[in-house]
Amino acid sequence: MKLSIVIPVYNEKKTVREVVSRVFAVPLDGIEKEIILVDDGSTDGTRDVLKEMSDIKIILLEKNAGKGAALKRGFLETTGDIVLIQDADFEYDPTDYPALLRPIQEGKADVVFGSRFRGDYQRVFYFWHYFGNTMLTLLSNIFTNLNLSDMETGYKVFKKEVIDIIAPKLRSQRFGIEPELVARVARNGWRIYEVPINYYGRTYREGKKITWRDGFKAIGAIFYFNLFDRS
Repeated sequence: MKLSIVIPVYNEKKTVREVVSRVFAVPLDGIEKEIILVDDGSTDGTRDVLKEMSDIKIILLEKNAGKGAALKRGFLETTGDIVLIQDADFEYDPTDYPALLRPIQEGKADVVFGSRFRGDYQRVFYFWHYFGNTMLTLLSNIFTNLNLSDMETGYKVFKKEVIDIIAPKLRSQRFGIEPELVARVARNGWRIYEVPINYYGRTYREGKKITWRDGFKAIGAIFYFNLFDRS
């Protein structure tokens, strides 16, 4: 079995090398890893770091287009049986991979989401981010008829046949990709599981990029991809 790990990167010079190292270090018995790193027009020297890396596929986008655009490009390059999204910072821990993969390996799931609100460790800060995530998840659940606890999670895992169907249709350029992915997998009736993950959130000083503006855009994405773009 092969696992394709898609890592969107934008201005993560300080973390990307260590993140890739942690991904390589995770023991997955009988599973080959394919790492696809999509640099979304970084300007902080990230690309100089990428030049020093080996055994990964690197895609360089000319201009910053957003996380959604980077993920779509990465999805289209995957060749594995399972596709997993990994952020290029330290907020998500690759040691959670075995738990994320297990429902698919056991034949129970087609899609797996990691829940930041059910794991053993979560860094405590930013009440309004937590509140916003909770409200966005509730709104998404109303339209999709799912009972997710964390729609905005960065850890989303798919069987390759799911990605092959939805990737060409993805439209979101930035963080609207999260509600779009949820809307599309819910509408197609795939089996979705949610598993606890650990979360080590960072502050804006440490490089966090999502803002309140993206929260409002996510609301628009929930309405749009559940009511209008239903392809």
